[in-house]
Amino acid sequence: QVHLVESGGGLVQAGGSLRLSCAASPTFFRPDVMGWYRQAPGKQRELVAAITSGGRTNYADSVKGRFTISKDNARNTVYLQLNSLKPEDTAVYYCNAKAPLQDYWGQGTQVTVSS
Repeated sequence: QVHLVESGGGLVQAGGSLRLSCAASPTFFRPDVMGWYRQAPGKQRELVAAITSGGRTNYADSVKGRFTISKDNARNTVYLQLNSLKPEDTAVYYCNAKAPLQDYWGQGTQVTVSS
């Protein structure tokens, strides 16, 4: 059974940084795409960033130049570096893994940015 375990959320002041991690198990699970989504209160879940198995990345316009997605294949872990955080980045951030037949989701980690 596939599990995605996120960590790294928290409370930070505007302009600060956080790094989110998402570890996928079992180790032989190799999704086509892994990404981060976020959902703020009263809003729909939206894509923040994604990375393919080949290393291509995609970002939401609102985070380009501030967030960086990366992955460690040996650890089967994907990271999201969040810099220059803004109050509007406050949301629950969810890790996602896309396999040919199914999407998998983590439990979510809260990111709160104070002004």
